Amino acid sequence: MKTVTGLFDDYTDASAAVSDLESAGVPSSDISIVSNNADKRHGDSNAAEDAGTGAGIGAVVGGAGGLLTGLGLMAIPGVGPVVAAGWLAATAAGATAGAVAGGAVGGIIGGLTSSGVPERDAHFYAEGVRRGGTLVTAKVTDAMAPEAEAILKRSNLVNPTARRTAYEQQGWSRFDETLAPYNGEQIEQERLRYRRTGT
Repeated sequence: MKTVTGLFDDYTDASAAVSDLESAGVPSSDISIVSNNADKRHGDSNAAEDAGTGAGIGAVVGGAGGLLTGLGLMAIPGVGPVVAAGWLAATAAGATAGAVAGGAVGGIIGGLTSSGVPERDAHFYAEGVRRGGTLVTAKVTDAMAPEAEAILKRSNLVNPTARRTAYEQQGWSRFDETLAPYNGEQIEQERLRYRRTGT
């Protein structure tokens, strides 16, 4: 098994990638999505207030089908409110249920690294979600990996090398759950920055 991972600036692109992965035969149970919800596009909850302590998956919101019908709201320290579904979300929720602040982040970074994602990349993906992005991961067979990677790329995937370089030029080195989550205005500024530069 191999884990393929992609960061998206736009939730619509990420949800299209999830649907395409499911259509290609990847079981919903092997796909995960975690999306920043600071703009409350998936409904309102107490997640923003709970972000300092971590809150498990809460209210279910609707989706197009498959994995996306199981989206739930949760809070991640340093990231803030997110909507999430799938194996990675379950890992984070489990880590949060009895944990102190930072448990959910450890769950996401730990979940990614235990499935073969390098720790440096896991920190980058957590930071990407903090800055307003959506993370899609899929556990696939080695034979399916090239097709799954192609699906993510054609869905308007963020270039991880260019984006990591941009973050590092701003002084970033690794995800820090003690930092304040980005608010909606900061996320929109982030999105505009990358639309202009194309990274």
